[in-house]
Amino acid sequence: MTEATEQSKVVRNPGENRYEVWYGAELAGFAEYTERGGETVFTHTEIGPEFGGKGLGSRLAEFAISDTVDRGRKIRPECAFIRSYLEKHPQYNEHVVGGGE
Repeated sequence: MTEATEQSKVVRNPGENRYEVWYGAELAGFAEYTERGGETVFTHTEIGPEFGGKGLGSRLAEFAISDTVDRGRKIRPECAFIRSYLEKHPQYNEHVVGGGE
């Protein structure tokens, strides 16, 4: 873990339909989603430019995907960032539906 990931936390914010990664008191990024049927559809992920290269995007994706699976939902990766993360982590393949565009 890098110093940045040790000083960060990720939370699910269902009121905003997004997962958020916080670095101290600063919102460093988020992964937006919608829920349809038994699926969580990831639509957009953004990490602030000042936080790039610190591993926060991967930490955000890992938490969001793990939480989605833990909640018994399927993952629909319409967001390129989440789709790319999933390509590198085949252990989630059985939970993924569709590939997005």
